[in-house]
Amino acid sequence: MADKVTVRTRAAGDKPENGVFWESAGEGEYTVADITKNDRGTEITLHLREGEDEFLDDWRVRSIISKYSDHIALPVEIEKREEKDGETVISWEKINKAQALWTRNKSEIKDDEYNEFYKHIAHDFTDPLTWSHNRVEGKQEYTSLLYIPSQAPWDLWNRDHKHGLKLYVQRVFIMDDAEQFMPNYLRFVRGLIDSNDLPLNVSREILQDSTVTRNLRSALTKRVLQMLEKLAKDDAEKYQTFWKQFGLVLKEGPAEDHANQEAIAKLLRFASTHTDSSAQTVSLEDYVSRMKEGQEKIYYITADSYAAGEKQPAPGTAA
Repeated sequence: MADKVTVRTRAAGDKPENGVFWESAGEGEYTVADITKNDRGTEITLHLREGEDEFLDDWRVRSIISKYSDHIALPVEIEKREEKDGETVISWEKINKAQALWTRNKSEIKDDEYNEFYKHIAHDFTDPLTWSHNRVEGKQEYTSLLYIPSQAPWDLWNRDHKHGLKLYVQRVFIMDDAEQFMPNYLRFVRGLIDSNDLPLNVSREILQDSTVTRNLRSALTKRVLQMLEKLAKDDAEKYQTFWKQFGLVLKEGPAEDHANQEAIAKLLRFASTHTDSSAQTVSLEDYVSRMKEGQEKIYYITADSYAAGEKQPAPGTAA
């Protein structure tokens, strides 16, 4: 968008004559010079290329600020000029919120705020089934806010369609649909991750080969599986809603994710002749709990539907 960038800066406490001028056309070289700058602070000027006039538009500038800097800790203000009584009055309007919801203490955030934030980032009009908000410090520092939607998106079965989390680095928005942080069988998960360990200029190619990314992916996958296990334990009705919407996707997990096969298996649900219903409500734990003494195997039938399974030989022995 710019063919040249100039910077004029002076640190607080320095003399006016200690200002610095920097200029670059982005071709690998730059110019640095001493200048006199009476005001402290930094001025960055972008010299727009021909045909890039859209970036002079007030609405365009506001939308860029809202997208990329809505959650940084410092306020971003835009100059406003108004005519009053024949004079031009200059004021400054804050554009960004200057506080990210996920950086606040969980105890201070109401459920309504979590729900509204989900609708904002997921472009959904329904409340999520559940969410998990966590801040991790140690070898890696990051905050995650992960949501389980209450209904499947229209493109759920398009495995090539973009999916993933919003990625922030130190509260600066980097990209949408960062699929590197979640396995494909959890492509229904919405939310974000805010990392302190990734560089601000990170690209999708760097993410693909990053040890930090692999560690985050492993941790976030376990977090989602734990969230689903808790939902199944605490609210069977909500979990059944989840299963109806996303159960077939989750069944891809054991084949894709060998490291978490046991955790995924606990979450799977099946129809059973024991319940005499086509509803998939029976877990492997349920089946094992009623196995007869001496029974060492699980009996099952694969079929396109419950009705088709009933017509298979010896359905009474199936689970």
